[in-house]
Amino acid sequence: MARHRRRDAARAHGPAGNHAARGGDVGARLHRLSRFTRCAGRVGRFVTVAARQPPAEEARSVHSTRRNRVACGVDVGSTNVKVVLLAPDGEVVARVGRLTPRDAQGLCIEGATLLSTVESMMAEACADRFEVHAVCVAGMGEDGMLVDERLVPLTPALAWFDPRRQGVLHSLRPDLPADETFDTVEDAARTLAGWAWARRQIGVRRAHSWLAVADFPSAHWTKRPFLSDTLASRTGAWRAWDRAWATERVAPTLGEFSLLPPVLAAGDVVGSFDHAFLLAPDAVARDAIVVVGGHDHPVGGWGVEQMAPGAVLDSMGTAEVVVAQRPEPPALRDSTVDVDLAPGIQSAGTTLLRVEELSRNVAWASQDPEVAAAIQEILAGHTAPAGSLDSAYFLPGTRGGGSPSYVLDAPRNPRARATAVLGALAHLGRDAVDAVSRGSAAHSGVRLAGGWARSQGWVAIKESVNGYRTERVGELEVTAVGAAMLAATARGWDPDPAIALGA
Repeated sequence: MARHRRRDAARAHGPAGNHAARGGDVGARLHRLSRFTRCAGRVGRFVTVAARQPPAEEARSVHSTRRNRVACGVDVGSTNVKVVLLAPDGEVVARVGRLTPRDAQGLCIEGATLLSTVESMMAEACADRFEVHAVCVAGMGEDGMLVDERLVPLTPALAWFDPRRQGVLHSLRPDLPADETFDTVEDAARTLAGWAWARRQIGVRRAHSWLAVADFPSAHWTKRPFLSDTLASRTGAWRAWDRAWATERVAPTLGEFSLLPPVLAAGDVVGSFDHAFLLAPDAVARDAIVVVGGHDHPVGGWGVEQMAPGAVLDSMGTAEVVVAQRPEPPALRDSTVDVDLAPGIQSAGTTLLRVEELSRNVAWASQDPEVAAAIQEILAGHTAPAGSLDSAYFLPGTRGGGSPSYVLDAPRNPRARATAVLGALAHLGRDAVDAVSRGSAAHSGVRLAGGWARSQGWVAIKESVNGYRTERVGELEVTAVGAAMLAATARGWDPDPAIALGA
């Protein structure tokens, strides 16, 4: 079937200057909006750490006579937002984390509240000691919103795990031609389902552009709408091999090509900060740059690749995402292998990744208090699994909100059920590592990251199922540090990845 595509380069809405002219008072409007958003009550600080007082010799080489220069990395995750400050040599000098601001149901994100949260976290991290010279934001792969010409959000961002996506995708099926060659496996988590949902909301006639949640702060700071290329790969309507949109996918979902902003590569410079509306302008250098980030897991995988070339990153948080970098340029996705593609970061190669739901499956099983207690005991290493990890009594939920379940003959014993749940999830992770590693001659081992990597019992289960030992990345916030490394590199610094990631 003939396809009609438009290349992202040909479809830009004009030069960056035109974007700036259209977005002059976006900051003021967003901050007014943030006072009234219904998500504000969900924002809460959970950890703040400032690592060291920089030595006096650093102060002599920075713009400010009282602040020390840093690069800032931001990770807008499904559960938490993390901000990390990185010194030019790669040392993490400060970090702040808060809950990701969502609505009362824990699903949608309001852009104004997210922006206010990120800026206040940057200000808190900098305090009166650090000055940001470059910033890079990465985050969730599929969530986004429609904005007006001033980049003020018109819709909330529908979570990639929202069960409503299942119904949206089902309604789109008759209008979406079957095609398995896009960069991602087609399911309800894809951005195109979010496009269709957003277009059905009230008040979107003034829509000017679509912005991904992870790109929204950077677009606001520079007054330049854009879409990171690793996020374009998550839409279900774009291919990395030709960097082109598919008309037959965009038309029935987003509707108008004019709503798609230019696609920029991870690590490229978006532009300079507009300081007029920053919450703490003194914390940002006058010539600070904003750098393209994109999908959180490829950014984290790129950081680990700098430290351990050829390593596979197994990142386990809300979801388990296995990531590998390949030197070969992107090609059409092989539909017989459950692996997603994205452009390589800072290379002409390819990012391979596979996403499996982790926390949601555990949360579903934990509705039974006895099973919940057994899961926690096993994860902490206090109790051994009961029976085989290969029982197949538990069926994990599918991506995009599909519900988990037990098979009919599953045992009732809480520890047996807990073992079935954790065993099934460990098998998903093993299969993901095998899939992204297939055919790689440079595979140099598996590195574990994320909160689950700190669980003694979970790591033991994974190693039992995998049949091999793994290494843990020292740094907990791999994506935020990877983003900070991208920002520092774009600034011309040379951060040591082993220092940054705690090798």
